[in-house]
Amino acid sequence: MLKARQPFRDFVYRAARSDGSLVYYKIGGKPVFDANGEFRGYRGTGTDVTALRTAEAEARENEQRYRKAELELAHANRVAAMGQLTASIAHEVKQPITAAVTYALAARRFLSAEPPNFREVDDALSLIVKEGNRAGEVVARVRALIKKVPARKDAVAINDAILEVIALTRSKAANNSVSVRTQFAEGLPRVQGDRVQLQQVMLNLIVNAIQSMSGVEDGNRELHISTVSIELEGVCVAVRDTGHGLCPESLPRLFEPFYTTKPDGMGMGLSICRSIIEAHAGRLWATRCEPRGALFQFTIPAD
Repeated sequence: MLKARQPFRDFVYRAARSDGSLVYYKIGGKPVFDANGEFRGYRGTGTDVTALRTAEAEARENEQRYRKAELELAHANRVAAMGQLTASIAHEVKQPITAAVTYALAARRFLSAEPPNFREVDDALSLIVKEGNRAGEVVARVRALIKKVPARKDAVAINDAILEVIALTRSKAANNSVSVRTQFAEGLPRVQGDRVQLQQVMLNLIVNAIQSMSGVEDGNRELHISTVSIELEGVCVAVRDTGHGLCPESLPRLFEPFYTTKPDGMGMGLSICRSIIEAHAGRLWATRCEPRGALFQFTIPAD
């Protein structure tokens, strides 16, 4: 620009003071020519923007610290939620292991028969492999949810992600006499987001729903989970329960940090869920149901 004698503005450069500290200047200038058109130099202004640049750098560092703290808190919330499912997870792992042992014993009987029944042995071994893979899948899902990893942006099949969470919470639902029904829309577009974080939201909503129904003595305890495609908002996920429902005065504060309606709750689960959904450019909200129960819904833009 200088060689071409062009004007310039808002150019920031760094220099060192005599004491070695750095200073930033923002300058702008216009070329000056005499009556004969000869270039005589530049005329312009310079502003010390060191304080501004320092403040911007501090703001970036604070933002990074905030994001790191947010990830730590989200991870702690996932671990806490998984802790509530310890018995359920143990049951999910124990079932295929028990089945595999049963098939192994059967295979030994078929081998000791006279003559050995190799066809039945082969079938038993196939079932052992199937149950072993099933146990491995449960462990893999648990590891994925409690592992501390940076947020990712992937194309997520939301129905599949939800089914994995339902599988982990199946025993907890059964122990609380909760029946789980699903109504998933077919041909849903994939959503853009972090699979583990979206599963964390579902985990919180499902566990909260089961807990809300654990004290219901009369009527059915039913958890209904559905997905639907919305043209302008992407995919909408709904979690509805038949628990005691939400008090009108609690609705405005439901997603505030440290606000809880549970005697032993920390009040961070729903707040973290809303932060996750909003970080995915979606929205999360709750409504009361009649005659009882609550409905939580969130939207995620399609990929």
